[in-house]
Amino acid sequence: MDESFRITSTGTTIEQAFERCPEIFAEEAARGVTEATMLAEREIKEETPSSGAGLLRESIGATPVTITPRAISARVVTSLSYAAPVEFGSKPHWAPIEPLLDWVTRKLGLRGDDADDAAQAIRFKIAAHGTEGAHMFRKGLATVEQQILAIYEAAAQRALDRLEQGAK
Repeated sequence: MDESFRITSTGTTIEQAFERCPEIFAEEAARGVTEATMLAEREIKEETPSSGAGLLRESIGATPVTITPRAISARVVTSLSYAAPVEFGSKPHWAPIEPLLDWVTRKLGLRGDDADDAAQAIRFKIAAHGTEGAHMFRKGLATVEQQILAIYEAAAQRALDRLEQGAK
């Protein structure tokens, strides 16, 4: 997905740690970002609708931490092309029938003509109305945003504590 949701923290403790001990802060912040992305990954997966096969849910994962002079970051991503329409919804369109047939077979347990009829009905509804977004990334991040900010603050405090311990 090309869309991004961000959680940015620039609290006083973080700014102090970054200014006073940037190397120590980078170490602690990298640990904090790793913990935060794993937490976000778990929540996003919880919010992801199940297709029965679990392909979308299982495709979601955290990237390694990246450290640059301006930011310490990681992302929770998926490479599946249909993730964006699941997240944001879609405008009316003519959906391919095979994935719909697969879905009604797995989720609804239908076979044969019943599966064909259900898949066609879903296809016509999507053609007329589009699909509603599940917003799993937005909801998942909203659920843990305060915890993530606390993780970042704790990482900055650990960096400052390490600096103080080294100065004694």
